[in-house]
Amino acid sequence: MEHKHTAPAAEEEVHDGHEQAATHHQVHQTTAHDHPRPADGEHEHAHHADHTGHEEMFRRRFWVSLLLSIPVLAYSPMLQEWLGFTAPVFPGSQWITPIFAVIVFAYGGLPFLQMAVPEVRNRQPGMMTLISLAITVAFVYSLATIFVELGENFFWELVTLIDVMLLGHWLEMRSVRQASGALNELARLMPDTAERITNGGVEEIPVSALQAGDLVLVRPGASVPADGEVMEGHSDVNEAMITGESRPVRKEPGSPVIGGTINDGDGSLRVRVTATGEQTALAGIMRLVQEAQQSKSRTQLLADKAAGWLFYTALAVAGLTVLAWSVAVGFDINVLKRVVTVLVIACPHALGLAIPLVVAITTALAARNGILIRDRLALEAARHIDVVIFDKTGTLTRGEQGVVGLATGEGWGEDQALALAAAVEGDSEHVIAQAIRQAAADKQLPLPAVSDFEALKGRGVKASSDGRSVYLGGPRLLEQLAIEPPPAIASFATSAGEKGQAVIYLVADGQVVAALALADVIRPESRTAIQKLHEMGLEVAMLTGDSQAVAQAVARELNIDHYFAEVLPEDKDKKVAELQKQGKQVAMVGDGVNDAPALARADIGIAIGSGTDVAVESAGLILVKSNPLDVVKILRLSQASYGKMIQNLVWATGYNVVALPLAAGILAPVGIDLSPAVGALLMSLSTIVVAINAQLLRRATLAV
Repeated sequence: MEHKHTAPAAEEEVHDGHEQAATHHQVHQTTAHDHPRPADGEHEHAHHADHTGHEEMFRRRFWVSLLLSIPVLAYSPMLQEWLGFTAPVFPGSQWITPIFAVIVFAYGGLPFLQMAVPEVRNRQPGMMTLISLAITVAFVYSLATIFVELGENFFWELVTLIDVMLLGHWLEMRSVRQASGALNELARLMPDTAERITNGGVEEIPVSALQAGDLVLVRPGASVPADGEVMEGHSDVNEAMITGESRPVRKEPGSPVIGGTINDGDGSLRVRVTATGEQTALAGIMRLVQEAQQSKSRTQLLADKAAGWLFYTALAVAGLTVLAWSVAVGFDINVLKRVVTVLVIACPHALGLAIPLVVAITTALAARNGILIRDRLALEAARHIDVVIFDKTGTLTRGEQGVVGLATGEGWGEDQALALAAAVEGDSEHVIAQAIRQAAADKQLPLPAVSDFEALKGRGVKASSDGRSVYLGGPRLLEQLAIEPPPAIASFATSAGEKGQAVIYLVADGQVVAALALADVIRPESRTAIQKLHEMGLEVAMLTGDSQAVAQAVARELNIDHYFAEVLPEDKDKKVAELQKQGKQVAMVGDGVNDAPALARADIGIAIGSGTDVAVESAGLILVKSNPLDVVKILRLSQASYGKMIQNLVWATGYNVVALPLAAGILAPVGIDLSPAVGALLMSLSTIVVAINAQLLRRATLAV
């Protein structure tokens, strides 16, 4: 998500919400000031669409302008005639309308004039230029009617236009508000302090003071403060947030460790620092996130395009009006009135609400369906997607170990074996023990009594149950006990190993009586989600840091078209870029820090809501329920939302097809002349139609 905000000079109240991602450990920093203003000639529709820091300003100006507009409307002769009432008359009451209209123009209209400057400077007229033209013409002409007999003024049309535009922008700002904390979230993975080992013992120092070659102590549960190599100790380190590996990785002397990962085991590690600050793997990921964010291309809004066309159309019709009537009857006050009417009728009341209303309703509809929209452009682009790439761990899978298979020996039932294994692991906090206990709990199995629990370092656990010795562990346990599994269990273990699953053996009375296969559990919704995406004609790919065997097994089970295994963070980013170079529109769905660069690089980044905060910050769309099926809902919502946008733009501009020629007086020779009052009525009807049509979006069916 690129931050292409350029503040209007008029804005004195609210600044852009970019936060400085400064860190105490000297990793990559970014500030709001790192984003340069677009150079002349670059597209600057950010002035219309991306004032994400100005929501409060538009809200305040809307309410103040609306209150100031009430006297203008109340004392408008046209509205009094339409509604059949007469406002109180007193000395000076004739000045109420012009005075309050001037205040509304100065306070509520000034930001639009200033935001039109870059459009004019870059020769790319859009919504701001059209609004500025309309309110300026209406304002100048209406002031002139005070001193020169020109007929009806446009004061009430002026203030209502400004009010509607402020409301539209307020809705837009509120619905597309974005945070810019991806780099902050990455920085927070690093601890504040480190325990450096010295000749005198252990001292606590800021991480920023670490240098290559320092020896640090990483206690159980603590974060690794920098990249390094284990010198002493054995433990399991959770690297899922960096590498995507679902299981904690065993670390021993000589093993590399990555800054920001967590010592998830029960042993302490002594680590020799090899890289700090900008040289760490985490800093590299941060640079990738920032580069991917800045590589996003600017997208022009549909409303801006329509406004640009309408701007030139209005000018052309006004010019033809002057030319035709001047040739026919000569230039007089009636010709001037027709020109002004043409330009004022081109006021984009409905056009200004056409997109924001749909956006606001889409945002609410998405939220009710478990989807948060952080970047509207991401949702708009979803209808063009060709390929959906899923991260495996935590996205297609739960990101946690579970029992996925069980084989038993002769005379043993599956529930009996699972219950005994869960009982033996009752005192262990290891992730495998937790998975086995959870599997037994899911089946509501009663557990047998066990005693004499003992941990066998590096091999498994031992306990006594019903007078017999029971062991539970991996292949190294069988080596220690010098026993072989029976053929059926051995075949099961071989098959599980080929899928990259961990195999745990249950031994009772010196015999292997069961084997449990453990792996990252596939979400039950994943298979349906991929099937639906295939039905929509989309390709599905999977990226993972896991082994080829694990990736192949998951891809085969879910019928995934392409999979990429053992992919490093920077390679995930590259895989997305490679697909984009082939001309494909790519959606990336992920949940981890290692997914952040790919999420930011993709045409659409979709984060699983239960994932790490940085993934959420790097994505344009967030699946709150962590349900892959919601990706299908995103695509359906994108299509429905885009359809309503197009319909609203047609309604918002369609009345001009009739109104502009009539305002120009094309049928005046036959007695049909469009007055400003009728033109205002047409504008109002168009706005009402747009509002009603936008509300119909709530009927869209997104359920899968």
